[in-house]
Amino acid sequence: MSKKPVKRIGILTAGGDSPGLNAAIRAVGKAAIGEYGWEMIGFRDGFLGLAQNHWVRFDKTRLAGILTVGGTVLGTSREKPHRMEIDGQVRDMTPVIMRNYRRLGLDALVCIGGGGTQKNALRLVEKGLHIVTLPKTIDNDVALTDATIGFNTALGIATEALDRLHSTAHSHHRIVIAEIMGHRAGWLTLGAGIAGGADVILIPEIPYEVERVVAAIRRRSRSGTNFSIVAVAEGAMSKHDAIGFAAAENHRKNARTEVEKEQARVELAALETRHAGHTLRLARQLEELTGLEARVTILGYVQRGGTPSVADRLLATRLGTACAGFINQGVFGVMVAARGDGVKAVPIAEVAGKLKTVSADHQWLEAARRVGTSLGD
Repeated sequence: MSKKPVKRIGILTAGGDSPGLNAAIRAVGKAAIGEYGWEMIGFRDGFLGLAQNHWVRFDKTRLAGILTVGGTVLGTSREKPHRMEIDGQVRDMTPVIMRNYRRLGLDALVCIGGGGTQKNALRLVEKGLHIVTLPKTIDNDVALTDATIGFNTALGIATEALDRLHSTAHSHHRIVIAEIMGHRAGWLTLGAGIAGGADVILIPEIPYEVERVVAAIRRRSRSGTNFSIVAVAEGAMSKHDAIGFAAAENHRKNARTEVEKEQARVELAALETRHAGHTLRLARQLEELTGLEARVTILGYVQRGGTPSVADRLLATRLGTACAGFINQGVFGVMVAARGDGVKAVPIAEVAGKLKTVSADHQWLEAARRVGTSLGD
């Protein structure tokens, strides 16, 4: 039996925004409309728009001029299909989403997002919807893809910030600490730290010892260099804190009763609240132990904004056009992954719930150590 011809597809962006989302929407839309002759509609604010039937129709005019625009013309949210706040109540909107998908006559839905989006998309795949996803996140932590849309732009922004911080650190003989995004993976901090010449790089994958960081700064002082640049990921933590988190996470996994589960949640929440100010605490520790002034710069959301880089525009266009091609072939339930100069359709089930982190033997880490960068271990 021949497969049903595609006539109309939907598209949404979910999770945090990142540069290159509009380039991806444009790529899917241009291929869908121009090459295959389909209709394409976009849902506002991620899965929320799909649940609320809030959509717009894309045509060549609406797709024009968005290639270089940051953010997403569709808007985004972190709402989950199975746990969505509607009118002040948390509801499972999966049945509503399925009805809207069918009422709108969709033959496929494209979901652009990071790890959370992959998990939410998988839930809809398991309900029988035709889904294809694209990997997007400045953290570059989506499994089974070489790169994610938005990472390269954020990497350039963070590197430029480190470049600019060098002059003030040198002028005032200070320790300048730059907090860079990345809760669970250190790709952004590690890459920017290497490219920006940071003297110390602290990432979530390598718990640090403050004493090791201090020793690295003192070595620079003894050699006549009275300033240091420290690049710190949001999720970086000391070995002491890492032990505490590991114990709390183990309590959560082993909890059997509701009381035990609640206790574990409270324990983890307390640790996360305390960890929120870890970069400022680190600055105070380094001041006390080195005798040098320390200043903190938190890059925050500036890393997500602005015009996407050339590399991200190319990646978004490659993945987006390939996505339309897979839909045309009737290939669903997959994420379009970047592999070298090509692409590969990877089952979403193999991506959801997985995290791509910096491995202990990664070449970037080896390169950082060889140029004398301290990793706090």
